Amino acid sequence: MNKAIDAHIHLDMYPETEVQEIVSDLTEMKVECVIAVSRHLASCKATKQLKKDAPHQIFTAYGFHPEQELPHEAQLNELISWIREEANEMVAVGEIGLPYYSRLEAEEQGLAFDLAPYVALLDILLKLAAELAKPVVLHAVYEDAEIVCDLLEKHGITKAHFHWFKGAPHVVERMMHAGYMISITPDVLYEEEIRTLVRSYPIKQLMVETDGPWPFEGPFQGQVTHPRMIHAVIEQIALLHGLTAEEAGSIILENTKRFYGLSTLY
Repeated sequence: MNKAIDAHIHLDMYPETEVQEIVSDLTEMKVECVIAVSRHLASCKATKQLKKDAPHQIFTAYGFHPEQELPHEAQLNELISWIREEANEMVAVGEIGLPYYSRLEAEEQGLAFDLAPYVALLDILLKLAAELAKPVVLHAVYEDAEIVCDLLEKHGITKAHFHWFKGAPHVVERMMHAGYMISITPDVLYEEEIRTLVRSYPIKQLMVETDGPWPFEGPFQGQVTHPRMIHAVIEQIALLHGLTAEEAGSIILENTKRFYGLSTLY
């Protein structure tokens, strides 16, 4: 079994004892490291603290998750100032994006949802990423991904990682041609939509993730989401691309290291 990297996990959302168990398991489970993303300023600070305890196993991304209430101006300015100060330590700006699921829920309840302020916030955070020359970790699915692609082009950002992506074929084509990365979760074992996406997407543009602590179904039903699950994801990607698990694992590991600049960090 090759070593692998969990390219997207919310470590700060796990209970402290579970974080300690996960980190202590990584070497035995052949998980080289994880990319720990953040949701807001308090989350960023918590993620930074976790990295202090495992600096060669946890690499951090700082941002503002879109599936929550918008920050006030003072909160946003504080977050941006903090990210600037931590720019040398973080590997990316993230998680950022657009609130597809919040908007969907509101619309299903017959409520109005104004997307414009979220687009404006994302525009600000992408501008920051461009200024800092950092990759971005994106929460952007279905029609939201087209808006995000437009904004990435506006800011000249080419290093974009769409985590747990789902979208229409024409959006997939656009993202492939732009060289954007996507990461695949354990639901590839039981969701045909994701399996179809994996078949079509170049393996040189794939990473793997858990998005933990988000729970999964199928063979993972009832389990605490753990980075070790990415090995099963790699095996499925290998099958869908007609490769051995070793071949797929090697490519995906190199993809992740290259995208996040990890080869120069440890």
